[in-house]
Amino acid sequence: MATRGTVSSGVQVCSLKVDTPQSIQPGTTYQIVRFPFGTAEPADRSTMHQVVQPDGYVITNWATDDRSGLIWPSKSGWGHLYSLLQWEAGATEYRDQYVRDPLNLGSPTPSDTTATDHRPPSVGAQFWTKGHGIFVNPQTPIALRVTHNAPNPINLTLAEFKLVIHDVA
Repeated sequence: MATRGTVSSGVQVCSLKVDTPQSIQPGTTYQIVRFPFGTAEPADRSTMHQVVQPDGYVITNWATDDRSGLIWPSKSGWGHLYSLLQWEAGATEYRDQYVRDPLNLGSPTPSDTTATDHRPPSVGAQFWTKGHGIFVNPQTPIALRVTHNAPNPINLTLAEFKLVIHDVA
């Protein structure tokens, strides 16, 4: 296992952002949104999004490795997930969801999805935000996934993905 940062009591936060467009294939198969590391991150003081993953796997290219979309919770607790998505136009339905262990890495919590939304295009630009609460634990990574039904790939032009973990009594 890779070494994780020191986890203190209180609220833990991981806040990811990417403004490099990601080409998303159409269809019913959801794709993990990928995020850069290091100084490109708005906040990861609790080391939940690292190049060296908690299971020892090393990411060499965030833009091509689905593991760059994983947040590994720093502790067990009540997790509040937030996301922001900005899409190019071209689809009649835009889809997004949160998922536990999307790559089936063997966590104690089987892969499952939550907060799945299917949205028609809005008037003007295709921008959405959402929040959702779930229980989290350090052995189960979480990701944001997207897809659409356009006839061709379209770009996800901006994405943010955030996890805030609160202690549970």
